[in-house]
Amino acid sequence: MPHKIKIRKGLNIPIKGKAEKFLNKSQYEGSLFALRPTDFPSFTPKSLFKEGDKVKAGEAIFFNKNKPSIKLSSPVSGTLKSIIRGERRKILEFVIEPEANQQYLKFETGNLNELSREKVIELLLESGIWPFIRQRPYDVIANPEDMPKAIFVSAFDSSPLAPDYDFILNGQEKDFQTGIDALKKLTEGPIHLTVNGAYRTNKVFSAIKGVELNTITGPHPAGNVGIQIHHIDPINKGEIVWHINPQDILIIGRLFNHGIFDASKIIALTGSEIKKPQYYKAKVGVSIEYMLRDNINSSENLRYISGNVLSGIQIVSDGFLGFYHNQVSVIPEGDDYEFLGWILPGLKKFSVSRSFFSWLMPGKEFKMNANLHGGKRPFVFTEEYDKVLPMDILPVHLLKSVMIEDIDQMEALGIYEVGEDDFALCEFVCTSKIPVQETLRKGFDLMIKETS
Repeated sequence: MPHKIKIRKGLNIPIKGKAEKFLNKSQYEGSLFALRPTDFPSFTPKSLFKEGDKVKAGEAIFFNKNKPSIKLSSPVSGTLKSIIRGERRKILEFVIEPEANQQYLKFETGNLNELSREKVIELLLESGIWPFIRQRPYDVIANPEDMPKAIFVSAFDSSPLAPDYDFILNGQEKDFQTGIDALKKLTEGPIHLTVNGAYRTNKVFSAIKGVELNTITGPHPAGNVGIQIHHIDPINKGEIVWHINPQDILIIGRLFNHGIFDASKIIALTGSEIKKPQYYKAKVGVSIEYMLRDNINSSENLRYISGNVLSGIQIVSDGFLGFYHNQVSVIPEGDDYEFLGWILPGLKKFSVSRSFFSWLMPGKEFKMNANLHGGKRPFVFTEEYDKVLPMDILPVHLLKSVMIEDIDQMEALGIYEVGEDDFALCEFVCTSKIPVQETLRKGFDLMIKETS
């Protein structure tokens, strides 16, 4: 039965630089590509190739030591240019230099309607597409041996400057439907497709068969899949829910329609420091350099983010798009000294607590930076988190139970339901400057270690 959800808690951050609905024709051919094992929590990579080896698009280049069936495949064909390592030889990046004529590894998919669940899983694993499917609890790559009680798809993103999936998926209905049909093979439960109830449902989503079409309205984080799971089908101990992004469903659809791993995406380039925020054709792991060429507003110190400004990953100007990201954000770093910053009226500053007079100008968009505006302080009980987290849990108590590594308390306070992005606004409004998302991930890692 479809659900209609309305949430009131949350916060829409009015930041400048939303992407215009225009698809830039700039080509990414010639750009380097990279896959980062660090994009996959609780994943220990083992390389299948050496530097200098040739690979095809869709050919696995590394796998998880702890779960060898889960592989990551190259998004392009070319040469494995380098394997970048960090401390203790930890693998940070597999960098691939593409060749001019792309070659794809072919997969025999057959007729999807006739395939068993086991065969669909096998194809997704062999092609390297499986890691796009993630699970709650812990927000890690789904275990193919599990049976989820449901699969969730959020058809819109409410985070700052988020891409518009209605625009992105327009004209790709066939691949999206095929991807949904493949997902239907993976669960005996429903597939929940949730759209923004504040707008008319796009035909791409309203015409899809085999899903429960839910609506949700309210401020960010309404578009987060964790919030939707909490309000539609909460997770209890021992239960598992899978989720996947709409663009990743297209990749699954193209596998079964064309027999190849086509890692193409449409990426929103956003942020106040972009001259023309717009959409670009891309592939998983592409270097963002071609998007930024002649498109930066200033020469000041900037922060480049793969993803959104709340939960994305900081990269360099020629860094690589994250595996799960559909957006690139560019904002000022904010590491310059501001004279009398707290005394001035702050008409150009956004404040949740109405510290500045800018709250008298509703609808105004702000040029925001990455400055913390203060240092780490004692973690005190306030109602700040509760105002922006539309979940029936106690966020401060949960985080403190993580800090003292109290597993029983973590379970009782709802760690199975949440993901890092659900707590991103808590980190944004936190006066104690606690690294909330990092703390939560440490809790997930501890739970995985203790329960495995």
